[in-house]
Amino acid sequence: MNTTASDEYDTDHELGENNVKAMGMDIHNPVFAISAFLILFFVIATVLFPAEAKDSLEGAKAWSINNFDWLFMAGGNIFVLFCLAMIFLPVGRIRIGGNEAKTEFSTLSWFAMLFAAGMGIGLMFWSVAEPVAYYSDWYGTPLNVEPNTEVAAKMAMGATLYHWGLHPWAIYAVVGLSLAFFHYNKKLPLTIRSVFFPLLGDRCWGRIGDLIDVVAVLATIFGLATSLGLGAKQAAAGLNFLFSIPNTINTQLAIIIGVTAVAIFSVIRGLDGGVKLLSNINMGLASILLLFVIIAGPTAVIFITMADTTVSYLQNIIPLSNWVDREDQTWFHGWTVFYWAWWVSWSPFVGMFIARISKGRSVREFIIAVLLVPTMVTTLWMAAFGGTALDQAKNGVGELANGIGEVSLAMFQMLENLPLTSITSVIGIVLVLVFFVTSSDSGSLVIDSITAGGKIDAPVPQRIFWATLEGVIAGTLLFGGGAQALSALQAGAITVGLPFTLVLLLMCISLYKGLMTEVPNYRRS
Repeated sequence: MNTTASDEYDTDHELGENNVKAMGMDIHNPVFAISAFLILFFVIATVLFPAEAKDSLEGAKAWSINNFDWLFMAGGNIFVLFCLAMIFLPVGRIRIGGNEAKTEFSTLSWFAMLFAAGMGIGLMFWSVAEPVAYYSDWYGTPLNVEPNTEVAAKMAMGATLYHWGLHPWAIYAVVGLSLAFFHYNKKLPLTIRSVFFPLLGDRCWGRIGDLIDVVAVLATIFGLATSLGLGAKQAAAGLNFLFSIPNTINTQLAIIIGVTAVAIFSVIRGLDGGVKLLSNINMGLASILLLFVIIAGPTAVIFITMADTTVSYLQNIIPLSNWVDREDQTWFHGWTVFYWAWWVSWSPFVGMFIARISKGRSVREFIIAVLLVPTMVTTLWMAAFGGTALDQAKNGVGELANGIGEVSLAMFQMLENLPLTSITSVIGIVLVLVFFVTSSDSGSLVIDSITAGGKIDAPVPQRIFWATLEGVIAGTLLFGGGAQALSALQAGAITVGLPFTLVLLLMCISLYKGLMTEVPNYRRS
């Protein structure tokens, strides 16, 4: 039986009646206008008053993290349990798009795209910096273990995987599956508001829906612009480390311009010719670099570290997930709660992009691919890069023996003590830049869909507009306000994570209600 929308869903509803077509663009007027105004206001205010903006938003971020750590932690745990349940419940048989839906991308390309958009860039830096930071007590140690000990080394790897494993991917999976199901199965527009139709009914097409979509646009654009700005600083630091290219504002702006130009070219080509191609290239380069580190690095140590990391992760996942009477408050708030807020703030962007590319997958296949496979790959990646870095730190080899100095240089400092340093470091820089591009153009496609009222085939000029705006925001803030402006932008994105955690919890309820309407169709099929 075909699994089309049930009668309770207003599948004929189109947000297009609110759209305005001008200058080759097709925009959903309230969402586009309000988002554009708020973005413009924020950028101008931050450039004019960078210190004040940073202080205000840092205060809001600290208030959110310190007072609602329980909400972030409980929410993260609920998302993991909810996703794992989806694998085993009858709803796991439901296919995104209906019984006869076919996949648009091969499994390898699908996985490459969701991984590149989700957290590929972060792993390039934090897979080295984070374990060494925890081991050496750079900003507290997880569960207050004694730093610079063998116990600290194992805990450092387990805690790092905890931050990049099941919990963040569960957050992305909840948003991605919700959007994919309500768009492809219930024929609703591909916007965040559509997910709440079972709870809000036709009200999701009104002001409440506008508010939800505006917040999603702001979280996406600010998160991407922050990453682009901070990434430009990191890439410039790497170029200075390798080739003595001055790490100046001009170098950083040149990187932003270059990344934005490639991103624009990619969004013009669309998913197949742009994001898919770049993601496949990146996964190929990442695989080569990973294989090299395993072979050229301490191979036996890496495989032992992989086993130790898995054991440490499983042993400590419950203590690390607890928020009651934590003794490691500095580390807990500075790392775990911060990460959870950051993943939630990124979830509209990553989730919608994953939804866009997942038609034809079953719910069970979707959850396994989005939740479990990335966690396993991340375990291998962390063991190779983090294990090699910790081995150098423990044995007094290179700069990492002194702990973490500048995070952006940690990976290059690790590679410096392996053969073919220049080649591998260049590959690392290329990976960083291409990961930026894939994040930027996939984010542009997402914002484009939201501001076009859920359409997935909005005009090319609209895609160009959003890809350009990301670069303009990052460049303007970096040039006009420097590090303070970017910190303010990041703090703003983190603060958005608080209300969006509540949104995601409601999303779980709405998704389950929607999925249950499809179960009878599969029982009869």
